[in-house]
Amino acid sequence: MTHRSDFAAAPLGLMRHGANERRERHRHDDSFVAVVLEGGYQEAGDEGRWNVRPGDALIHHAFESHLDRFGATGARVLILDLPPGLSGTTGVRGRVGDADRLVQLAERDGRAAAALFSETFVATPAPPLDWPDLLADDLRRGAVFALTDWADRYGVRPETLSRGFRTAYGCTPKAYRAHVRARAALAAIRATGETLATIAHRLHFTDQAHMTRAIAALTGSTPGRLRQRQLVTIQG
Repeated sequence: MTHRSDFAAAPLGLMRHGANERRERHRHDDSFVAVVLEGGYQEAGDEGRWNVRPGDALIHHAFESHLDRFGATGARVLILDLPPGLSGTTGVRGRVGDADRLVQLAERDGRAAAALFSETFVATPAPPLDWPDLLADDLRRGAVFALTDWADRYGVRPETLSRGFRTAYGCTPKAYRAHVRARAALAAIRATGETLATIAHRLHFTDQAHMTRAIAALTGSTPGRLRQRQLVTIQG
């Protein structure tokens, strides 16, 4: 597991990654933005899989998991706090107009750099790379389907499905579905007034207790406590 605090030791939020470095699937508990300054890498996680290069940016929401595969030249990446105005965005891959300007501004004022990012970020969705991305997209949509049926529909051998998906995303399709469902439940708990039982039913958990265990494993807290904290924050 990786936390946002891991980035704090890097001056100005700059991260350097070596040639052909690989970071296995890990989780970030806090939201942040990654802007590629030099080199490039492939990231595959709860929001999709992309190849990124200088000028590209990736938005990471709280409790998201992903893996990173860096290219032959490694990469230099600027880490910024996620601007509040982009906290609910679904366009998580995009471009920034002047990455060097962001670095210069971050030297003096991290909040101002994050605000500039918000002003200049343009979402640029990318097409799927291959069938694991199509499967990941269907799993993120929350549709209920048997993996064997999906494999048959797309002409993927059942024994290849789990192995190929794990190679691309660092986990099995079953684990991926469970994680994105837990994050969807967390988002609903925070953003809607639905009852916990309604959320659990809508997202196809076995029951509310099943959802509670999933949320607790993801955040370390129960849905009820999360709702209570949110209420206190609003009232405060």
